[in-house]
Amino acid sequence: MLKIGSYQFEHNIVLAPMAGITDAVFRDLCRSHGASYTLAEMVASKKELWQSKKSSTRHVNLNDPEPRAVQLIGTDPQELADAAAWQVSQGAQIIDLNMGCPAKKVCSVSAGSALMSEPQKVREIFQAVVAAVDVPVTVKTRTGTDTENRNALEIAQISEDEGLKAITIHGRTREAKFTGNAEYDTIKEVKKAINIPVIANGDICTPEQADFVLKYTSADGIMIGRATQGYPWIFREINHYLKTGNQHEKPNTLEFKETMLNHTQGLHQLYGDMLGVRIARKHIGWYSQHLLNGNQLRKTFNQLNSADKQLLLINDYFEQFPA
Repeated sequence: MLKIGSYQFEHNIVLAPMAGITDAVFRDLCRSHGASYTLAEMVASKKELWQSKKSSTRHVNLNDPEPRAVQLIGTDPQELADAAAWQVSQGAQIIDLNMGCPAKKVCSVSAGSALMSEPQKVREIFQAVVAAVDVPVTVKTRTGTDTENRNALEIAQISEDEGLKAITIHGRTREAKFTGNAEYDTIKEVKKAINIPVIANGDICTPEQADFVLKYTSADGIMIGRATQGYPWIFREINHYLKTGNQHEKPNTLEFKETMLNHTQGLHQLYGDMLGVRIARKHIGWYSQHLLNGNQLRKTFNQLNSADKQLLLINDYFEQFPA
């Protein structure tokens, strides 16, 4: 079973932090379907951004089940240390450092996965953050900057040396972004070489793939990202398969209806009607990919501009189907 610091998890499946997606509403939804623990959206380390409108919905939610994990992104060791200490003062119980984001706007300021090209700076960041907080510090990385420079093992060894409690590795380089197929050989190599928990990430979309990656890499856990979008049931399906070797039954129409209504209402409450309505569109679009005539549902939903009308449309759509 997965263990991070003093936290022992019943399952070893983690929800990946995804900007604009893994807010408090979605984290709660994934927890209810079997995610071991969840990471909030990444938060900038710059102090002037801590209380920005965007960051205000990304801080620790004290209603989250423990442990409450927050991911920070930045480049300056002291700045990250200060941000980590502040997050802990607000209730964070795990600090995760983002060294895996391949987005151009992140890497252009040498943050995210761009940091992997600067091992010494990575070490300085780890030292500063670990010294600043008394909670577990973890990191999420890629396999390297490009295929000629796969240095996840070096970063992992620095992580262990400096007292981090776990490392998550996405099986692609920074250069690859999300193209091509994830590779797991690097993750397997890292797991053999270090003693802290290793969490594998990348292209894990089915229970069978989850089982394969865990066995092939010997990783302590897996992290699921894009496969959760519009389908939070992926956690219970993977957990069931890993435990029994059998497929879990798919969600029925009533489960889809209740989940979509709860998710949409939660977004309206978290962000307010105007922004909540806009954010709900992408989530319902993802759910629609799994539904009969879902494309038409998505198109109609995207044209609605009121919270009440969005909820009414979801109800009306499911009236077509027997309970």
